Amino acid sequence: MSMKAQIRTDSIGNITVHMRGGLNYENSVPFRQELEELIIENPKSIITLDMHFLDFVGSSGISTFVQTIKELNNIQTKVRLSNVKKEFIRVFKLYDTEILASIIDDFENEDVPSIGTVMTPGRRPFEN
Repeated sequence: MSMKAQIRTDSIGNITVHMRGGLNYENSVPFRQELEELIIENPKSIITLDMHFLDFVGSSGISTFVQTIKELNNIQTKVRLSNVKKEFIRVFKLYDTEILASIIDDFENEDVPSIGTVMTPGRRPFEN
């Protein structure tokens, strides 16, 4: 299953990555590389990974995905998740509950709020 992502920047420089398709082992490594590049280019930005249109999160790719978020958040960059479906939260919980509590708002209630920012076009798309 492939994954696509549209990368957008808001008026104050924060970045939202709208993920679409599926997250599995095959595309978690290239996605990690794209995120690392995005952070190098935008070291002070908050990066939100919008998972609203993500249809599949495989257990084989989740370890790379969560490890990427941990490592990136150890740097000054802040990576957050939004619009995470309840079934995906269950998969994430199997891997690492501690990190999820710090990157998903209202994690305990499994109600993840939408990010309501005005987005401006102008970032490159990612496709794998």
